[in-house]
Amino acid sequence: MSLKFKKSWFKWMLKLCVSGIFLFLIFWFSVYFGLWGKLPSKADISNIKQAEASVLLDTNKELLGKYFIFDRQIVTYENLPKHLVDALVATEDVRFYEHHGVDYTSLFRVLIKSILLQDNSSGGGSTISQQLSKNIYGRGDYGWFTMPVNKTKEMILASRFEDVYSKQEIIALYLNTVPFSENVFGIESASQRFFSTSAKDLNLSQSATLIGTLKAPHSYNPRLFPERSQFRRDVVLQQMEKYEYINQDKRIKTSEQPLIVNYRKFNHAEGTAAYFREKVRLDVNRILDSIATVNKESYNLYKDGLKIHTTLDIDMQYYAERAMEKHLASLQSQLETAYGKRAPWISNTSLIDKRIKELPLYKRLKAQKLSEKAIIDSLNVKTKKSLFSWEGEILKEVSVIDSLKHTIKFLSTGFVAVNPKNGAVKAYVGGINFERFKFDHVSASKRQVGSTFKPIVYAAALESGMDACTYYPVKEITYTNQKDWTPTNGNKDEVDRHLNYSFEKALSESVNTIAVKVLEDVGIDAVIEQADRMGIQSELPKVPSLALGTAQLSMLELVSAYTSFVNEGRVSKPFYITKIEDKLGNIIYEKPELEVTTEAISENTRQIMVEIMKSTINTGTAKRMRSTYGLTNDLAGKTGTTQNNKDGWFVGLSPNLVMASWVGNDDHRIGFSNTSIGQGANSALPIVALFLKELNKDSKFNSITKATFATPSEKTITALDCEPEKRDGFLKRLFTKDKKEREFETDSEDKKKKKKGIFSFLKKKS
Repeated sequence: MSLKFKKSWFKWMLKLCVSGIFLFLIFWFSVYFGLWGKLPSKADISNIKQAEASVLLDTNKELLGKYFIFDRQIVTYENLPKHLVDALVATEDVRFYEHHGVDYTSLFRVLIKSILLQDNSSGGGSTISQQLSKNIYGRGDYGWFTMPVNKTKEMILASRFEDVYSKQEIIALYLNTVPFSENVFGIESASQRFFSTSAKDLNLSQSATLIGTLKAPHSYNPRLFPERSQFRRDVVLQQMEKYEYINQDKRIKTSEQPLIVNYRKFNHAEGTAAYFREKVRLDVNRILDSIATVNKESYNLYKDGLKIHTTLDIDMQYYAERAMEKHLASLQSQLETAYGKRAPWISNTSLIDKRIKELPLYKRLKAQKLSEKAIIDSLNVKTKKSLFSWEGEILKEVSVIDSLKHTIKFLSTGFVAVNPKNGAVKAYVGGINFERFKFDHVSASKRQVGSTFKPIVYAAALESGMDACTYYPVKEITYTNQKDWTPTNGNKDEVDRHLNYSFEKALSESVNTIAVKVLEDVGIDAVIEQADRMGIQSELPKVPSLALGTAQLSMLELVSAYTSFVNEGRVSKPFYITKIEDKLGNIIYEKPELEVTTEAISENTRQIMVEIMKSTINTGTAKRMRSTYGLTNDLAGKTGTTQNNKDGWFVGLSPNLVMASWVGNDDHRIGFSNTSIGQGANSALPIVALFLKELNKDSKFNSITKATFATPSEKTITALDCEPEKRDGFLKRLFTKDKKEREFETDSEDKKKKKKGIFSFLKKKS
């Protein structure tokens, strides 16, 4: 080769290299100065605001749920375990502490292996700082130049990150923004999702597992591919040993541990306290709107990382849900067996036709001017669907109409437990399955409350001056001015028409005929006024059947009224949100101090009512709390059943907890087929009983389960010192005409005047 040619070749190569460097610099500066899109400045980087999940916490700051667009929770570097940070550095960027954002040694290695040697195993060469840039700012599409533009941007931004943040802050930022398996963002959310623990409590095996998923989040998903994920975990451990973060013994010991996933998905429609989480979501949004109105500060529940503190106890909630599920599964079977082929969701064509016409799909097809036959044919087309059952989800070929018939048969329920001293809600079950049946029966539903209203009637009687040992005849009366209405009692046995009950016997046995007579003597207006003092806000019907609970109330209203029986006669209004903090821990909302309410009932009335409702538990309609469930707790309460067994109720009282349960069908046209199944003692009471049995096993709740009612005063003991029942004497039976009909007296002005002092002349204890 001639010298001239060599010089020519050298000049050509030199020009090529210079041109290449020149073109590279032009390209670099084109990216640097924003010709491919403006780059975030150091000021922008120092003010990074990432969308962060808001968390819902129980009374002990345990995680109940999250509200998010991206499932991300921020954790500080101080709360990151050392082995987690070591695993990240050993696997993703071994020279992290030596470079300033770009590892040129690693980058050169990648260029040589990937471009010249075509070795695809060389890795990506991106540092943690470069990956952080990608996590936060994403990547753009620039056609043929997509990869070089994005890589160059990340190198420039990585250097800026290193200028603004310390190495520890970059590690924390990275672990808070990197996507893990199942599109979970950040180490805290990933820890909660796959191991049900906080990031600060991760062990070495768990840390290595999560860091291992970063290479391929789906392929190494520990839930879906446990063996593959465990293999990847062991690779991470080998890297940690290689770079002397752990020794060989530690690596071998950890590698021998099986990979145990404790999965917990935060899906708004699933998991613990789903109805409660939805109720809080609605209320928090209203609170945030009011904050923005007052101080112009706007907060976003799904992005701003708020901490919502509540009164709920996650353990009590778990026990409540378990009690509900156990009982409702059994009760549903009882319901279907009792009806058999006569079930209204099978045989009642009128009911089914009405429900079909209420379907949104039916209405849409009707709006399209389709004939009735065409609509029904369309609704009868079968497809594979997932159906709810108490044994688990069922995949079945069904039509829309089949699915409707299957769905409407299910009983629903509501349960709430409240601290009567302050109104704090401790457990909240709005229905049987939030994903399938979203209607909330604790706060959104109003149903007839049946005999659970009777304590309000008797409290009004005592407050008006009536003696608790006043006797009333059990016999039925027909009220001719009420369309010949004849209140009857639940049992069908012939009742001695000369038998009389005291308040304690009448209420504990839930005698309808006497409840109406007490209401008549006290007056409807007086009872409604008493209900108002006890926190009932719904409009009450001014009819004698009010005594039997024809009023429609929400569960929270009813529970609120009952708190007065164990809270010195004062009403506690249920609440569940205590405070809301922003991501920095500043309190942006705090529940106002408890209002001091006036007495709803006097102390004497309160004590008498508690003693009477103790009898309901010990010998009355709720005695299965003792006999069937073996509960020895100090308890009082009241059962309730509405007409045609449409609703079953039970309210249980302990000194430090008020519990209410309701069971029925969402369609008011469907009730239980018979009273033995539908009565509150069978349909609703078991939820409270099973809940209490669970509490009794947990020493954490001894302050509730072992609490006892205060000994009643001498005045109360004296007021109840009478036989529970008595028969009319011989002469009274002989000479008193047995009137089976009369008019129901309304609260006229004359009657109201006569009532002052009249009860001292009523039938007294013998």
